[in-house]
Amino acid sequence: MSYVIDRRLNGKNKSTVNRQRFLRRYKSHIKKAVEEAVGRRSITDIEHGESISIPNRDIDEPIFHHGKGGRQTQVHPGNREFATGDRIARPQGGGGGQGGSQAGNSGEGMDEFVFQITQDEFLDFMFEDLALPNLIKRQLTGTDTFKPVRAGISQQGNPSRINIVRSMRAAQARRIALSGGSRKRLREARAELEQLKREHPDDITGIAQLQEEITRLEARINRVPFLDTFDLRYNLIVKQPTPSSKAVMFCLMDVSGSMTQATKDLAKRFYILLYLFLRRNYERIEVVFIRHHTSAKEVDEEEFFYSRETGGTIVSSALRLMQQIIEQRYPPGEWNLYCAQASDGDNWNDDSPICRDLLVRQIMPAMQYYCYVEITPREHQTLWHEYEAVAEHFADSFAQQQIVDAGDIYPVFRKLFQKRMAT
Repeated sequence: MSYVIDRRLNGKNKSTVNRQRFLRRYKSHIKKAVEEAVGRRSITDIEHGESISIPNRDIDEPIFHHGKGGRQTQVHPGNREFATGDRIARPQGGGGGQGGSQAGNSGEGMDEFVFQITQDEFLDFMFEDLALPNLIKRQLTGTDTFKPVRAGISQQGNPSRINIVRSMRAAQARRIALSGGSRKRLREARAELEQLKREHPDDITGIAQLQEEITRLEARINRVPFLDTFDLRYNLIVKQPTPSSKAVMFCLMDVSGSMTQATKDLAKRFYILLYLFLRRNYERIEVVFIRHHTSAKEVDEEEFFYSRETGGTIVSSALRLMQQIIEQRYPPGEWNLYCAQASDGDNWNDDSPICRDLLVRQIMPAMQYYCYVEITPREHQTLWHEYEAVAEHFADSFAQQQIVDAGDIYPVFRKLFQKRMAT
């Protein structure tokens, strides 16, 4: 039996395998610490690492030792303060460690075990059990990722990829083909020489001719090289495209005058969290940012989060622009389409039914998933109720949630993007 020991090191010359084993062992402690960190941090600080503390009782290791028994002789140092049977009072104090809260010149203790998880590990635990719902592998062409795969044997290639077995086999086949007749005649000539020596030992001329022929055949066979460049065979490595489904996430945000700066900040935090999630889980995904008030405009990430443009509220302008972008750049037959919309719920009353019709008739049939986040502490208005009608038609691909304060962002995010059972 053979064993493979992975001794690869991470960036700080520590064993990556041992660290992964450690993280799996204390997964429950780390997940709890990550959830607490998300609750007390701002969303913009979520991408940093975190310090995790584990109680001493949970890191104790079982040990083997000799049990009590037999005859033992022990010598204990004496003292003038205690006698046999005296009770020792419990040390006073508190805090995270086992020592007191005040400084002292005596006593020993052991703090809880504390270690640091990296940014990537923090996001792994934070986004665990989350996924884009209904991710279907559609058109698998057009990918720009490749992986090297073996594609047989070639007569040309890099010396580092030489196939020794196939090369020796080709060399042996060549030697047999070039010297097969000579070897056969050599065996016959040797047999004739032995027979002639037994039956006619006085036939010096015949013996000399056979010996001369044997010498000539041996020289011809020896002239065939053992290995020739023609025999070399190489492992053929080709780049094979890696199939991957293509997905696009549309981010729609209301920037009208009814959206206060605090509401916009909550929307920005939600989209930052969403953006981190998308970057973390999907390599081939595109994000389209659309801001709207009375009119909609496609913008970049910087302008989406920090532009000061404002105005009235017509949500259907953003939906129409998204539909145009889908028709021009993201055919539903090739792309998985997702949309996340953030708003305070205000909209021109006559426009809300238009939004419902656009979603039901044109947008939702092509969408894999659509989530609507309403950031307001007030009662729901017309847009929310119209979207409830959309949810009735598309229960598996449409979801809406309400956010009141910053503490609701992460729980709402988990509700929107939790993994769903395959049907």
